[in-house]
Amino acid sequence: MGNIYDSAFRTMLNDCSSLILPVLNETFREHYTGTEKIEFYPNEHFVEKQDEINEKRITDTNFVVKGKIEKKYHWECRSTIDSKMLIRLFEYDAQIALDQGICENGILTVEFPNSAVLYLRSTSKTPKKYLYRLKTPCGSLEYDVPIIKIKSYNLEDIFQKKLLFLLPFYIFNHEDRFEQYEKDPKKLEELKAEYIILSNRLKECAENGQICAYDKRLIERLTAEVVKAIAVHYKNVVQGVGEIMRGPLIDIPERKYHEEGIKEGMEKGIEKGHIGTLLSSVKALSTNVGYSVEQAFNALSVSQEDRQKILALL
Repeated sequence: MGNIYDSAFRTMLNDCSSLILPVLNETFREHYTGTEKIEFYPNEHFVEKQDEINEKRITDTNFVVKGKIEKKYHWECRSTIDSKMLIRLFEYDAQIALDQGICENGILTVEFPNSAVLYLRSTSKTPKKYLYRLKTPCGSLEYDVPIIKIKSYNLEDIFQKKLLFLLPFYIFNHEDRFEQYEKDPKKLEELKAEYIILSNRLKECAENGQICAYDKRLIERLTAEVVKAIAVHYKNVVQGVGEIMRGPLIDIPERKYHEEGIKEGMEKGIEKGHIGTLLSSVKALSTNVGYSVEQAFNALSVSQEDRQKILALL
């Protein structure tokens, strides 16, 4: 998998983590509302091998969603089908379970995460799901590992189901037509028209408060970077989509304001314990990043008591 695809996936998770919740709803038939807390665990594991030195593996993501109950998740993102993916997936899951297991009074308790794979490319031979079948001395058990395919979703599906997390990778749906777009200006205009729709719908999501301005801009920038990587040999495609979704991936201004606003608010809020300082930080995040009040509260980790005091001043 190209580094840019991996980086885009991880950046979306780290910087727009709440956008994974609708994807979990779609994949596991959950009912997350978007208010749940997401806690990430280390993604480096040492997988034990028989007669071999332990092998260091890095999972794409390993996290817990804290809602009415806590649930563990493990997601892998791959650009192409991999015949050994299922084996590695199980190795990761087993190691995650062991790393977080509890051993006391002669009892080892391990909890396997809810696992899934996102395939950016897929064919008719790509399975709809993987299956774990475990045979134990006390019987057998089996459970599914869902597979999400980018090709399964058009733009309307993505926006209707709020799967905005997938937008940077939407270009994979067009990969087999790059040559047409490159040679035929009319076909290229059709691609650009679709990305204009994407851009406008994304803008609407920001305006109605579904996402903040930071999330919107990051999705646009990551989309441009993924297009640049996948269509590296198709200059007209890169330029055409780039006109609509333009900007560098690294050190974007929105990220700087986001991080500085949170840091300043937390430092001053903790040091001075002053509601006025927190109020200023909330307003700064609202002005510079486009956060709603609730998003700013969550970013700054404002207590419920302080939230009420700040709301009374707004």
